[in-house]
Amino acid sequence: MPAVLLYNDVLPVLNHGRELLAERGMAVLATWALLNLVVSGYYLARTDRRSEAHYFHQMNVGWNMVNAVLAVVGMLRAHPNQVAGLTLAKSLTEQFNFEKILLLNAGLDVAYLCIGSWLRARAATTEKLPARLRGFGRSLWLQGGFLLLFDVSFYFVYHRYAGLLLGLVP
Repeated sequence: MPAVLLYNDVLPVLNHGRELLAERGMAVLATWALLNLVVSGYYLARTDRRSEAHYFHQMNVGWNMVNAVLAVVGMLRAHPNQVAGLTLAKSLTEQFNFEKILLLNAGLDVAYLCIGSWLRARAATTEKLPARLRGFGRSLWLQGGFLLLFDVSFYFVYHRYAGLLLGLVP
C-alpha cells in the first residue's frame, strides 16, 4: 500500500517538473532568438549590403525568426499544471519522445555546423557573392553552435527525469 501512495504522489510531481523544465527551456530559446533579432536587426540596417557582416546579420535575423516561432509554440504546448493525470506509461512515452526530438535536433545542429564550414570553403573558390557565403557560413557556425550546446545540455538535464520515471516502474 505505501508504494501505491508514493507512486500516486510522485508521478504528478515528476510530470509537473518535466513540463516546467520544457517550458523554461523554450524560454531560453526565445531569449536567444530575441537577443539575436535585436542585435542583428540593429546591425543589418547599418552594414554595407555587400559585406560579409551584412549577410551574417541577415541570416541571423531569418534564423531567429524561426527560433522565436518554435520557442513560442513550445512554451504554449507545455502544460505544467495539466499533466497531473498522466499515467506512468504515457509519462514515459512523452519523456522519450521529447528526448528523441532533442537528439535529432543535436544531429541537425552538427549538420548546420558542417554546412557553415562548407559555405565558408565554397566562398574561397567562387567569384559569385563570396561575402554572402562567408556571412551565411559564419551565421550557421554561431547558430548551430549555440543550438548544439542548447540541445545537448537540455537533453542531459531533461534525461534525469527518465531515471526517476523508470524508478516508478513496478
